Amino acid sequence: MTFLGLIDIPLRNDIIIFKNSMRSVCMSDASITKKAIAKSFKHILKNKNFEKITIAEITAKCGLNRQTFYYHFQDKYDLINWIFYQEAIMVIRKDLTIDNWDTKVLDLLSTMKEEQHFYQTTLKDIDGTEFQNYLFTVTKEIFMEMIERLGNDRKMNPEVTPVTTQQKKTFTAEFLSYGVVGMIIDWAQSGMTQSPEEITSSIKDIINGARMFAVSRYFQELTKA
Repeated sequence: MTFLGLIDIPLRNDIIIFKNSMRSVCMSDASITKKAIAKSFKHILKNKNFEKITIAEITAKCGLNRQTFYYHFQDKYDLINWIFYQEAIMVIRKDLTIDNWDTKVLDLLSTMKEEQHFYQTTLKDIDGTEFQNYLFTVTKEIFMEMIERLGNDRKMNPEVTPVTTQQKKTFTAEFLSYGVVGMIIDWAQSGMTQSPEEITSSIKDIINGARMFAVSRYFQELTKA
């Protein structure tokens, strides 16, 4: 029994390792397929109106079939949202901190500039709601962290209830986030005439000014309450 048990353990571990390896291969294959579909779609979009593009055209361009497309995406809008998240939002979200947010914004804008036709077309003529929602969520997280950091440096009024304080923090973070997202969307829709560096610098100036005026003033009012 002991002998059989000793043999059984490594065999079981080998099976687990094999299953994990196969899972990684499948995920890699799925990613490659999705990227191929996305590349095909963006190529066709350069010369054809979005509404007139068919799934058959997209899949034929990359040597796949309609069934493969629907295995990975529900429709063209789902494909667009996947591109938004993978090629833009992941750029800014990966390793994002309050200390490097401006560098991440520049990376995002540079990515959008490289794929200018796609982002300008989708955000202006189709539906960029999901992209805006993604971006809003990310920027709000950063502003919440910024506000929390400022709050930790100040002596808070003990009479202020946590709910009220949190509500004001959230309001301030959302206010700043809407401003940043609005600037980025407007830049994309108006043709990206300014460079990513110029837009990043403008956003940085606005955020620094807003932080000094809105956020700091908010905490000063709390300490005087």
